Amino acid sequence: MSPEQIEFLNQRHLPHRLTAQETGWLLGFSVYDITVLTARRMLKPVGQPAQNSTKYYSTAQIQRLWGNFKWMDRATALLNRHWKEKNAKRKSERKKS
Repeated sequence: MSPEQIEFLNQRHLPHRLTAQETGWLLGFSVYDITVLTARRMLKPVGQPAQNSTKYYSTAQIQRLWGNFKWMDRATALLNRHWKEKNAKRKSERKKS
């Protein structure tokens, strides 16, 4: 854990809006995983942001998801499939070259 992450997780009160990185810290995912979960509609950012804008997440919603085993299981399985497919695609592109 980075010092920044430790400091964030040890706060007495969390902010009401979280960045993708802070959301990842709370849920135990990387910022790249948060991007994938958002794109696959497993996470919903607040305020209907544009596709290329910074996305913020509700702390209350993230804390509910943190305690939801079924959601965590589905999210982890989705990420495993996503990265497996992405890596397989990358390997097949290397073989063609």
